[in-house]
Parts: sequence; C-alpha cells; structure tokens
Amino acid sequence: MTIPPALRASFSHESRALIDFARHGRTSYGFGWLNDDGRIDPTYGTRLWITGRMTHAFALGHLLGYADCLPYVRHGVDALLNGPLYDAATRSWVSSVDADGTPDSQMRVAYDHSFVILAASSALAAGVDEANALLTRALETFDALWWDEAAGMVVDARDPETMGVDPYRGVNANMHSVEALLAAFAANGDQRRLEQALRITSRVVGFIDANDHRLPEHFDEQWRPMLSYNEDIPADAFRPFGSTIGHWLEWSRLILTVAAECQAHGVEYPASFDVLPAYLYRKSLAEGWGRDGAPGFVYTIDFEGRPVVRQRMHWVLCEAIGAAAALAHTSDNASYWQDIADYWDYAQRYLIDPSGCWHEELNERNEPAPHTWTGKPDIYHALQAMIVGTLPLRPAFAWALKEQAG
Repeated sequence: MTIPPALRASFSHESRALIDFARHGRTSYGFGWLNDDGRIDPTYGTRLWITGRMTHAFALGHLLGYADCLPYVRHGVDALLNGPLYDAATRSWVSSVDADGTPDSQMRVAYDHSFVILAASSALAAGVDEANALLTRALETFDALWWDEAAGMVVDARDPETMGVDPYRGVNANMHSVEALLAAFAANGDQRRLEQALRITSRVVGFIDANDHRLPEHFDEQWRPMLSYNEDIPADAFRPFGSTIGHWLEWSRLILTVAAECQAHGVEYPASFDVLPAYLYRKSLAEGWGRDGAPGFVYTIDFEGRPVVRQRMHWVLCEAIGAAAALAHTSDNASYWQDIADYWDYAQRYLIDPSGCWHEELNERNEPAPHTWTGKPDIYHALQAMIVGTLPLRPAFAWALKEQAG
C-alpha cells in the first residue's frame, strides 16, 4: 500500500523544515552538534557520527530537490576525506576533533564509521564524484578494522594507540553497519556487502529468537549476551542497560529491507525474515508504548518486559514510523498507515517545536527534558522518517530517491 496523500504532504513540509533547521550546522571540519535553536554547541566539537549523518541528510535534501543542499554535501565529503577527522597513520577515523582540529583520544568505534560509509554512498547518489574515493576508503577500513569474518559481525571499538580490539561487542554498531552496507551495495553493486548485511542480520535474528524477542544489546568477545551490562547507568546514550525498544523497531525495517534486497538479487535468506518484523513491531507497541499511562515509547525495558528508562526519545518514534512504513509496503494492512498517522499526531503535539525540528528527549509526562541528550544534535532519524513512506523497501534511501527522480 502507498502513503496517504495527506501524510505525504505533511511529511514533505516537515522534511524541508528539518533541512532548513540544519543549515547552521557546518563547522571548519565537518558538522557540529546543534543546540535547541539550531546553532552549533561548541562544547561538543565536530563529531564523526554527526558529520556522516548530516552529509547523508543534505544528500537526501538535494535529491528531494531542496535548494542549496549540494554545497553541504561537498563540504561533508571533503571533511571526511581530507580533514582531521581522518587519521592517515591508522587508516581510520577519529570520533571527534575540537575547534582547532585536534583529534580526541577516545576509542575508535565502528558505530561512527558506519556513518562515513552511509555519507559516501548518499553523496555519490547526489552526484558528488569525490564521494567515490571516500566510499572506497571507508569500505577498505571497514574490512580491515571492523569486519570479523569468523563471527560474521563487526567488532565495536579499537584502542587509538595500539588499535587493539576492545572485548565489548554491541548490536548497535552492527545495526548501523547493516544500514551502511546496504547503502554501499546500492552504490557499487558489490554483492559482498549484501552478504555481510545478511550475515549480521541473520545472527541478530538468532539473538532475538533466543531471548523471548527482547533483543540483547551488549555482548562479550565471544558474543555471549551480558544482560546486566550498565545496570548502574541505565540511561547511557549509546550503551543503555536492558533492551532498547527503538532498536526493535529499527530492526523490523532493516530485516524487511535485507529480505527485499536478497529477493531482488537471487540470494537465499531465512524464512523468518518474512514474519519476524511484524511480530517484533507489535511487541514493541505492547511493551513500549504508553506503559505509564501517557502516550509515547519508553526508551528501554528489562528482560522481563518492565520499563527501565521511561524517557521518550524522538528517534524511537521516528523508527516506529519507519517500521510501520516498511510493513505497510509488504502487506495490504491499512492499520500500519493509521499507526503512522497516530505517531505523526503525537509528534506534532509533543515533539516538534515551531522551528520544525524535534525535541531530542521528553520525560514520562511528554515534556522536553534533556537528561540523556542535550540540544538537537542532528536530523538523521527525523528526516528519514519523513521520507521512508514515500520510497520502496529497496534500494537505500538516497538511491531510491535518485531512481524516483529519473
């Protein structure tokens, strides 16, 4: 089924507002962390994951036909190729640089790296020729530093001095690597990238099935789940305790997307990929939505299904829109579009401010309450939520927009 015209019009208006909000985010070395007013918060420096995401977002803006987005895409590609975020000595990207371009000393992380691949692919779709060199470099680094062939997964982090692998393993980095690999596959047609995405997804589906469909997020180096990880800091921004509802929703969409790519290219995939996404989506609603009497998705639950962090993160609602849209594309069930309409009503009531951007985080009473996050760092989740319903399941967002444009 296709997106209802009224939703399409509302989402088109909002996607333009998001792009306009983000236009003040350019720094000397990439893109900065935006505050509530859409201005750069200098205390965060220039972060790799934000630079990658914003380059991708402006590529989408250009492909949507919005004016003056291409210079931002070129800026992002140049920053990732030639700026201080890239460390030529280790052939990897650092997590952030300060106002003088001095790199941080933090661990190198696969999560951040995934957005370099995504940015390169989307920029290439937008017509930035230099993005081809960036994509080649990013995929070489992915294979050399992040891909674990034996495990069929990515490792999470490396020491910046020794480049030794940290023993922690995480599903979050693997989830975004699947998105990145699908984008790379759309860009260059290298079937290895689809096969890597399929291997990751197959293993994560196994984790979901083995834990009563509550996805473990944290693992040791043997990929054994650590269910009590970060129990003492449950609202950690990137490694929260428990199971993250938004990731169930994100995986619902990604599983369907991997299946669609496999179908299109004659690659076998597990039959569960066709049925698990709908079940996972419904379980997300049952265990995540309105658990404390107010609308909205809680951030995390424990492995008995009890809410842990009751804050409402904007990105979780965005991924609910994405999951429902993907399911709507694969069925005749109109209830998914009604769900999206309900999520949109919630977003307009609680999340979207007059600027058109989204509050990053709400409390359990749906009031803006920066606890885990401050400001409005980037527009990645919200922008994708506004266009996912207008696109087919495959190829990746930027390439689907390019195909639509002819």
